[in-house]
Amino acid sequence: MNKKILIVEDEKNIVDILKFNLVKEGFDTIEANDGEQGLELALNEKPDLILLDIMLPKMDGFTVCRKIRQSLSTPILMLTAKEEEVDKVLGLELGADDYITKPFSPRELMARVKANIRRTALSETQSSSSDGIMKIGNLVIDFERYEIKNDDNLIELTLREFELVKFLALSQGQVFSREVLLEKVWGYEYYGDVRTVDVTVRRIREKLEKNPSEPEYIITKRGVGYFFKKVG
Repeated sequence: MNKKILIVEDEKNIVDILKFNLVKEGFDTIEANDGEQGLELALNEKPDLILLDIMLPKMDGFTVCRKIRQSLSTPILMLTAKEEEVDKVLGLELGADDYITKPFSPRELMARVKANIRRTALSETQSSSSDGIMKIGNLVIDFERYEIKNDDNLIELTLREFELVKFLALSQGQVFSREVLLEKVWGYEYYGDVRTVDVTVRRIREKLEKNPSEPEYIITKRGVGYFFKKVG
């Protein structure tokens, strides 16, 4: 059964380009040309991935993303024609998995779509030695339920945030560059903005840490990347 992609975009020429390239690669597509319709289709159709424009009639992409994240962990790629960093960061902070700036190449688009679907499928079916529960300091990480508790308080993480914590926690003390994390967690071998990693780490710290500016768990190794500190 083909994977289903929801395209939420109000510019017909862009929808046509997206649909052509996705269908050519074997995906099924459904389309919405405003935010309200996009949200309705996302919740009712439960697609395998959502391509979501920021500038939309009736309801902007940021609002759509936030509302989708209240119910679904479906991968969301934000589409934006803007270069302003604040828009990209806001999309990630609202739960988007990544963004792609228009105009984009079909090759880059398909690489990101396939990587996100592949990572999600792997996350759902993965069975390894990581199954079970890991305790690190005050954290309890349940790999089977995709849950993290801090002092018995359940922490709400997106799928990508959980995957990043999981990857780093299973290699405590080992430093990984942003490029490696993009490859291992997002599945991007050649494409992807390393700022995606920085924003995701910041969001995780805000949720896990007592003092995000002085983190106890995910530590920055300046000039290199990030690592999960060994905590007794």
